[in-house]
Amino acid sequence: MRLPLAGVRVITLEQFGAGPYGSMNLADMGAEVIKIENPATGGDASRSMGPHFLGPNDSEYFQSLNYNKRSLTLNLKTAEGQAVLHRLVPTVDAVANNLRGNQPAALGLDYATLKSFNPKVVCAHLSAYGRDNERADWPGYDYLMQAEAGFLSVTGEPDTPPARFGLSIIDFMTGMTLAFGLVSALFDAARSGEGRDVDVSLFDVALSNLTYPGSWFLNSGTVTGRAPRGAHPTATPVQLVKTADGWIFLMCMMDKFWQLLVSVIGSPAWAHEQRFATMASRREHRDALTVLLDDALSQQSTAHWVEALSGKVPVAPVYDIQQALDNPFVHRIGMVQ
Repeated sequence: MRLPLAGVRVITLEQFGAGPYGSMNLADMGAEVIKIENPATGGDASRSMGPHFLGPNDSEYFQSLNYNKRSLTLNLKTAEGQAVLHRLVPTVDAVANNLRGNQPAALGLDYATLKSFNPKVVCAHLSAYGRDNERADWPGYDYLMQAEAGFLSVTGEPDTPPARFGLSIIDFMTGMTLAFGLVSALFDAARSGEGRDVDVSLFDVALSNLTYPGSWFLNSGTVTGRAPRGAHPTATPVQLVKTADGWIFLMCMMDKFWQLLVSVIGSPAWAHEQRFATMASRREHRDALTVLLDDALSQQSTAHWVEALSGKVPVAPVYDIQQALDNPFVHRIGMVQ
């Protein structure tokens, strides 16, 4: 099968998570990704990120974000390094980086510098805060963006300290935004013959992903907080529920799923109770409903309820990472290679 980006060649200057994740997805789609690393600094800092190492200057962390790529050591702070870069640029479609915002221009990685070598080249920049504001020279990482963009205020249980996502979700979203912007610019360059700069930042992506809670505040002044059991702010029951041996997550996003749920668990009368009859009334009486659901579902195991509800009511078992990757369904669909 021909991959959709076969024949596309991309140079990257990147480290840690966001940039490597984005370019890894380009490589998965068939692009030839050439990862440039500075030998003077030991290359991508994630090579030395423990605790699991594969040898000198190589780690499982690094490999998990950099497979399918080629590698080249090059110090762009030297005239020799710049000369090699300028010989490479005419042979590539894009040059991507995830440096601080003030660095691409200083290292000659922007379109203004590289267009004389290749007028169609796309120069994609991923930074913490952007290249055109007072934070351009600030370092920044995923968890900082979660904190400042409000993510920690809606994650975790009420009356506990703010909590971050368990994974580097801003890195991954920003990496994919970079990849999308880069591919979009390549599409335009193929038609127009002219490349461009593409800019994304961790902060911008984090803030833009506030989506509907952001709209609720900007339009109605509503400040969304944390709900118990990881519940949805409006739809109910959309939350964790106890079972005899663990937890499941139910998602009755529509009334029909609520009616199916009470039928399967043997409590159809709940659907006709005034306090549970509508989404709004269930939200108003969520605490009482949680007690009833816990009592009912704690009579059987997680496996029992997943089997009984699957295909009828949106439901998932709550797994740890081992259980998630040992899941037979994951192996049947070829997700582990």
